[in-house]
Amino acid sequence: MALQYQLKGGSYYLYDMDTPPSAVTGERRFRLKTDTVAIAFDISTGELHQHGNPIRIQSWAMGARRKLRAAGAQDYANDIVVVSGPLPVDELNKCLGIDGYCRRLFARLASLPHGKFNTKPYTSPFTHSKPYTPYKAAAAA
Repeated sequence: MALQYQLKGGSYYLYDMDTPPSAVTGERRFRLKTDTVAIAFDISTGELHQHGNPIRIQSWAMGARRKLRAAGAQDYANDIVVVSGPLPVDELNKCLGIDGYCRRLFARLASLPHGKFNTKPYTSPFTHSKPYTPYKAAAAA
């Protein structure tokens, strides 16, 4: 199964890219639609355990930690980490496709851009060489 997230209209859609597109619409059926995404993974190995709706993922993580602690595996229970929010789609897809990538994502989490906004600076349509500077900022400089 080749899962992939796409951002459409401010929501995250999860698609199985192995399924063929509809003959009528030309689009694939989505498996999940959510406003924010959560991923649960093992911090020591970066292995992805679960991904999807944040409420479901938090619930899964609490249950998994409880079972591991009951079995005496305190270290394994403490290794489960849940990250949720508007994460960049390309980073989410790397977590799905690359083993251990969640660990790298976690290390760079503070420097990642907001997942739902365009991260490129606005450039004026009249000049393509410099980013647009608002009038107040230009006057103050």
